[in-house]
Amino acid sequence: MGGTTELTDVTRDEASLRRFLHGLPGVDAVGIEQRSAGLATRSIKKASKLWAIDTAISMVDLTTLEGADTPGKVRTLCAKARQPEPGIPPVAAVCVYPDMVATAKAALGGASVNIASVATAFPSGRSSMKVKLTDTEFAIEAGATEVDMVIDRGAFLSGRYGQVFDEIRTIKAACGDVHLKVILETGELATYDNVRRASWLALLAGGDFIKTSTGKVSPAATLPVTNLMLQAVRDWHEVTGEHRGVKPAGGIRTTKDAIRHLVAVHEVAGEAWLTPDLFRFGASSLLNDLLMQRRTQLDGHYSGPDYVSVD
Repeated sequence: MGGTTELTDVTRDEASLRRFLHGLPGVDAVGIEQRSAGLATRSIKKASKLWAIDTAISMVDLTTLEGADTPGKVRTLCAKARQPEPGIPPVAAVCVYPDMVATAKAALGGASVNIASVATAFPSGRSSMKVKLTDTEFAIEAGATEVDMVIDRGAFLSGRYGQVFDEIRTIKAACGDVHLKVILETGELATYDNVRRASWLALLAGGDFIKTSTGKVSPAATLPVTNLMLQAVRDWHEVTGEHRGVKPAGGIRTTKDAIRHLVAVHEVAGEAWLTPDLFRFGASSLLNDLLMQRRTQLDGHYSGPDYVSVD
């Protein structure tokens, strides 16, 4: 694979894009699953565990994406995002629906917490381009600093790669300086080869992050899928010199889960990705467990949920 010029060439038309995506190396399913299982068994020392917990806290996109969300719930979420516990720095972002962005912005009051908004007919991605653009522009005008868009999986699985590419590129243009995370909904992509192709398609179209899932489909984030996406951003960096990020979302609930993912980041992509600028956790309940395990590391005994705020 060549440099950025060659990558530009592969997006010039549908046929070129198809040749490139189907020319990517096939995924060894047994190999990726065995490697993921091996990484999941790695043990770390106590001092490293405390660092990993603090790092994971800093990477959380604290999320509420329910039809029953209220301004009060979002304000409570933002208060927790700003200061998870006394003396602990804020999380990376809060993630809400577009109509809750203004509430989140007011509640955060200038804190160093990003406001991520889902958009483009979340979670299905099935609507007109006009609706998807309006959704995105509404979120940005309300104060979103990051947009989490969903791809049209039906278009992708039908082989309409050019359509998916054009939609991502159009939304990226509408975002301007606002970071764009592209949700692949890997649980609906059926094969690892499709995950690899969708990852590269999103990177080619300008996504700043590739994200596993909406959290509405099972399976959501899995270690093998996260590893594949980490490989994609690593290889992208080798070809272009550009860093792009990865966000596993959905199903990551425990400190053990988070640490397994951080080990994968270090081993697959590299140490440079161990930063909220390049790796995030999309989660709602993970932060509670991280805080409880942090207290356990410091106090030497398990404190239980009564000692942290529960969402």
